[in-house]
Amino acid sequence: MPDLTFELRHAVRGPVAGVDEAGRGPLAGPVVAAAVILDPDCIPDGIDDSKALTAAKRAALCEALLSCARVGIGIASVEEIDRLNILWATMLAMTRAVAALDLPPAYVLVDGNRCPDWPHASEPVIGGDALCLSIAAASIVAKHRRDCIMAELDALHPGYGWASNKGYAARVHQEALRTLGPTPHHRRSFAPVAQAELDFGVPAIAMPLEIAR
Repeated sequence: MPDLTFELRHAVRGPVAGVDEAGRGPLAGPVVAAAVILDPDCIPDGIDDSKALTAAKRAALCEALLSCARVGIGIASVEEIDRLNILWATMLAMTRAVAALDLPPAYVLVDGNRCPDWPHASEPVIGGDALCLSIAAASIVAKHRRDCIMAELDALHPGYGWASNKGYAARVHQEALRTLGPTPHHRRSFAPVAQAELDFGVPAIAMPLEIAR
């Protein structure tokens, strides 16, 4: 289980934020990042790597974190993913997540092997969502928020199975790409989408994803 070892190493500096993202691999939808500064006196029980939790548990923990931690959410759109590539769009979403915090962090712990190019003192933590409690909390918020976005998009574009596959390359999604073609929310820089676009001739018109809530 993740713990506060990493946070305690840097607590003398001031507030420590954990950052993680969701949605680097899907063929459709945005990439979502979250930054979380935990309140040591109000940490919800059961925080773990989001991949180890059920959707219901993630939803409950996300609600609890929003009520007792400082949380920032950053999103990079499909258009930004296609323009920047998925790596730099992820870095952008993480930067936006930290900027959205209402308390500037003194130190930032980032899941993965690199940090964005930003002014914050920070360090990457490989496998951080399974090691570091604030990164695990961020993974929960980012995953739940992105899942909600994909459920909303599924209602607008039925047939791709986004409510269940969240835009990943599941069989039903790939079959729908072949039969229905890409939507404005597909990542055209990803090979399966680019191929489907070629198969359907004229590209679909890209439209911005409304994510402000």
